[in-house]
Amino acid sequence: MNSPHLKKGSKEPPGPTQGKLRLYSNRFCPYSQRVILVLDAKKIAYDVVNINLYSKPDWYYDKSPFGKVPAIELENGNVIYESLIIADYLDEKYKANILHSSDPLQKAKDRLLIDQFNRVVNTMTKVLSSIGKVSLDDDEVVANGLSNFERELSNRGTPFFGGTKPGMLDLMIWPWCERAEILKIFGNANLLKKDKYKKLLEWCRRMTHEASVKRSMMDSDTHIKYLQSYRAGRPDYDMILDSSF
Repeated sequence: MNSPHLKKGSKEPPGPTQGKLRLYSNRFCPYSQRVILVLDAKKIAYDVVNINLYSKPDWYYDKSPFGKVPAIELENGNVIYESLIIADYLDEKYKANILHSSDPLQKAKDRLLIDQFNRVVNTMTKVLSSIGKVSLDDDEVVANGLSNFERELSNRGTPFFGGTKPGMLDLMIWPWCERAEILKIFGNANLLKKDKYKKLLEWCRRMTHEASVKRSMMDSDTHIKYLQSYRAGRPDYDMILDSSF
C-alpha cells in the first residue's frame, strides 16, 4: 500500500494479478480506507494502485468516470466505484466474515446510521480542510453526531456496533473516528470531552487493537503533517513511502 501515487503523465499499470482484486486508492483518503478495512477484515487478496488526486492520470478516468477513489477493478476488467457500493459488493460476493447483520431490520438500521454519520463526515471535512474559524454550527453537528453514536453503543450493550466484533457500521465510520483526535488541534479543543463520550472512546480503543484496522491505521502526527501539506496547497501523498504502511 506504500507505492507512489501515480499522477498525470504516468503510464497505466498492467491489470490485476490473477487471483487478486485491484484497488485504486489514495493513502490519505478516508473513503479508500473504508474499502481497505473491508478487504482486510474479509481477508480478500488485492493489490493497490495509489492515485494522486491533485494530478490524476488521464487513463484513470477510464476506470472511474469522475476520477474518484476508491475504485475496485475485477479480474474480468469490470470496475466498481463509490465506497459504500464497493463495501456492499464485497460483503455479498465474499462469504467469509460477513460484515452486515443477517437481520434485515438491523441491517437497515445500520445503513441509516451510516447515512446519519455523513453529516459528521461533511462537517469534519469542512473543518479540517479549511483554515477559517470553526463555527458553533460545525461544533454542534459533530457533537450531536458523536452523541448519537455514544447512545447507540450504550443501547446495544456490545463492544462494537457489530456485536462482539466489528461489523460494517464499525468499519464505515472508523476512518473519520481515527481522524477525530486532530479536531482538537484544527477545530475546537474542547469538542471531544472524555467524560461525554466514554463508550465511544472505549470503542475507539478496541478498534485500534483489531488486526484489520491496524494495517491501514495512521497516528495523529501523520494525519496532521499531511493536513498541513494539504492546507498549504501541496498535499504530500507520498510522505510515508518509507514506512511500513
